[in-house]
Amino acid sequence: MNDKNEALRLQNHILFPMYLCVKEMTNYFSSLLEPYGLTYTQFIVLIYLWEMGKSSLTEASDALMLDPSTLTPVLKKLQSKGYITRERDEADGRTLILKPSGSCLDIIDKIATLPEKALLYSGLNEDELETFRFLAVKTIEHINKEKGANNG
Repeated sequence: MNDKNEALRLQNHILFPMYLCVKEMTNYFSSLLEPYGLTYTQFIVLIYLWEMGKSSLTEASDALMLDPSTLTPVLKKLQSKGYITRERDEADGRTLILKPSGSCLDIIDKIATLPEKALLYSGLNEDELETFRFLAVKTIEHINKEKGANNG
């Protein structure tokens, strides 16, 4: 095989193992969240608000790398479940402020062990996890830099 054909083989793609890993881990984690009636996107929003205490829609969108149009239905669902509040900022009515509710804190207690279960399922040890996170963040930062350079 020539170099072009060798590069085309799935085993040599950067994206294919990432795709498989994300798909399998997301499926597993979704099965853990199912008894709580949560999706993975809802889970990360709850964890983010739990960590922050409160956030604007724009801040949450930026931190979670989700468009506001994607995040808004998730927030509405979480609000309907009683996990968060969404209120307009008194100083600037254009800004939507998100806060975790008491019910959010209750569900956080129930789902607190799920990330550890996911880590065990992954088969990674703590050092491998740190390396994996480092490489994932490095990749995301580089991609964001490239997107910025191409848009600017």
